[in-house]
Amino acid sequence: MSVTSREVHLIERPQGLPKPEQFAIEEVSVPDAGDGEVLVQNLYMSVDPAMRPRLSGQYALNKAMDGGAIGRVVQSRHPDFKEGDVVQNGQGFREYFISEGRGLSKIDPDGMPLTTYMHVLGGTGLTAYGGLLVTGQLKDGENVFVSAAAGAVGSVAAQIAKIKDCYVIGSAGSKEKCDWLTDELGIDVAINYKESVLHKNLKAAATNGIDVYFENVGGAHLDAALPRMNPLGRIPVCGMISAYNNRGSISEPVTMLSNIIYSRVMLRGFVVYEFNDLRPQFLDDMKRWIREGRMKYRETVLDGIERAPEALIGLFTGMNTGKMMVRLAEE
Repeated sequence: MSVTSREVHLIERPQGLPKPEQFAIEEVSVPDAGDGEVLVQNLYMSVDPAMRPRLSGQYALNKAMDGGAIGRVVQSRHPDFKEGDVVQNGQGFREYFISEGRGLSKIDPDGMPLTTYMHVLGGTGLTAYGGLLVTGQLKDGENVFVSAAAGAVGSVAAQIAKIKDCYVIGSAGSKEKCDWLTDELGIDVAINYKESVLHKNLKAAATNGIDVYFENVGGAHLDAALPRMNPLGRIPVCGMISAYNNRGSISEPVTMLSNIIYSRVMLRGFVVYEFNDLRPQFLDDMKRWIREGRMKYRETVLDGIERAPEALIGLFTGMNTGKMMVRLAEE
């Protein structure tokens, strides 16, 4: 016996913004679980900006792509898993898969919506938490700027800064997103970078400078932030989404780098696995903040694996507020 599964293949490497025709939805047959194996049906899959550079070389052509996902064990011949277990995995972009257990992590929802483990309680949240508090060395009451603040990581980082009693400026690409940031998430100033001169509005908003710039965008955003950085300011670099669709992921020019010298600014990249030892504390803090109503989130959920390419492309056209994901099956 076997099940029919659909999966997303990259069939042509994109130049610039990916196009729907550069992906294909393929049907494959997935066998029963063998000894020491489990059969997993994915329920949700994550779609993240960091997937874009992989399209240019890391993802193999004409094979199933990978990404974060949450699935349910539907068949088990593995001693550590039973049918019905909910597991996080890296086998997104497919409906079913066989696993020997490596890379599977059981989830206890603990009263939280299952989807939150794809973002605010998952790697997305830990990225914001560690990037801001560890790499960014955030102190209570500082002045913070978060680019792409209405995105999955940025919205969490902005709220953590508010929880730490900081003055928070965020940027986003629409009035609706800016209104969400100020009216619901409670940040102090939201700048619509598409309808204004970013560096002028950031200068006006950051009257006391910037102590921590949580960098998600690069290019013009970094150029605007550098002159506003206070002495000994920190720039934790999470992403460079403005460059991901450029050949070689080359960013637009940044001309204000000399401010790093004179203001003694620390600019450092980071990756989420640096913070794995913080996960228990992160989950305790984040669950408490959610229950207290201090950490809010939005999800942009598209239904059906056939919409996965649309979701990925949509990250770069402003489709999502908060976390972008695809629902593959009902919980």
